[in-house]
Amino acid sequence: MLGECGMLERDKTALRKCNVKLCKKMVVDELLVQILQTDGILTDNMAESILVESTSQKRNWRLLALPPKRGPHAFSSFCKALKETEQQHLYKLLTEQRERLREGYVDSPLPLPTQDTVKAKRARIQESVEMCLDADSPVTSAVLPCSRDFYLSHFQQAYRMASSPRGLALVISNVTFDPPAPDLDRRVGGEVDEDVLRKLFTELDYTVALRKNLSVQAMRSCIEQFSGGLDHRVMDSCVVCLLSHGVEGAVYGTDGQLLELDWVFQSFDNEHCPQLQNKPKMFFIQACRGEEMDCGVDQLDGTERTQSPGCEERDAGREAEEDREREERERLRIKLPKRSDMICGFAALKGTAAMRNTKRGSWFIQELNTVLRHKARDTHLADVLVQVNGRIKEREGFAPGTSYHRCKEMSEFTSSLCKDLFLFPKYCPQS
Repeated sequence: MLGECGMLERDKTALRKCNVKLCKKMVVDELLVQILQTDGILTDNMAESILVESTSQKRNWRLLALPPKRGPHAFSSFCKALKETEQQHLYKLLTEQRERLREGYVDSPLPLPTQDTVKAKRARIQESVEMCLDADSPVTSAVLPCSRDFYLSHFQQAYRMASSPRGLALVISNVTFDPPAPDLDRRVGGEVDEDVLRKLFTELDYTVALRKNLSVQAMRSCIEQFSGGLDHRVMDSCVVCLLSHGVEGAVYGTDGQLLELDWVFQSFDNEHCPQLQNKPKMFFIQACRGEEMDCGVDQLDGTERTQSPGCEERDAGREAEEDREREERERLRIKLPKRSDMICGFAALKGTAAMRNTKRGSWFIQELNTVLRHKARDTHLADVLVQVNGRIKEREGFAPGTSYHRCKEMSEFTSSLCKDLFLFPKYCPQS
């Protein structure tokens, strides 16, 4: 007997019996959704509605409601998607439940997905300063474009973002470390972050320079050359991404030496990088800020000033007139604080470790990529990073049988921005 829209009643029952466990433990990532799209189980609109959900539980519930209505092949496709995204424990749960129900129905059963021998997922081990865990895959959907109406209604209160390219972007990625640094393991999966960031900022109209596996001295030279580039004069912003092992306030070079982040920020401040004065400077740091692992806790229930204040006159007459003239000349030379117009996203809180998937990259870069692709069209960067925080908060490590199973991470950002920072993706204002 066929169920609604052709799904076998036995398959619907198996899904229903496993629903609670699936909702709690399933990871709905871009790869899983793409597999179901390729098999024709999900439409583009369905996929979009799943991926934009704000929490993992909401994504799970929305997805689980769809297969029973998507035809007789939906169950097999769903099982295949679980298997191909390394969720064999859930694949096994579903297929075994289906087998138990087989004798209770007389309809012609669909062939089960091939029952390969499933090896137990190897336990993930803690690297020296970053955890390698299985989780969501990078989002590959295109950056959504900003509309003309949105640009016209927001550009006046925002940083100027009209140059093409929007600016220069530097990505420094240290994956392999020299033997003299024995405590710094290879950052397996770091190559994925490199590719994700290169594609993301290229699509956001930045000229991206990727530099890999640099010693501290090479990192310093690279940053000095980048910050001193005269091309910044004709650009409206810049981006710096540092991907490495790290501690609080510093990241490692491949030689095991530390590069102070305060020096990095100083290289782009108003004194040392005048080409970028009054322009937004974005920093993204994918590195640990300590070795403490966040194991989580159980939840108990569910108008800007446009000019400086005027100076009081000391006396009347000629002296006052001379003072006014001197003040007027000084007013033409506006002073700036040494450091302003910066925003920095950190993968982890002070003292804690950052999570990285050995196949799909780090949690922070994944979520930054996802939110920028979907939300940069109408969301300023500070709110983008708030949403990244929210998505990171919902994530948990998947490493059954180890102490890292269900571990947590929390990202954060600091900002000295003085206006809204919209990237206005794919919109080119008329000159």
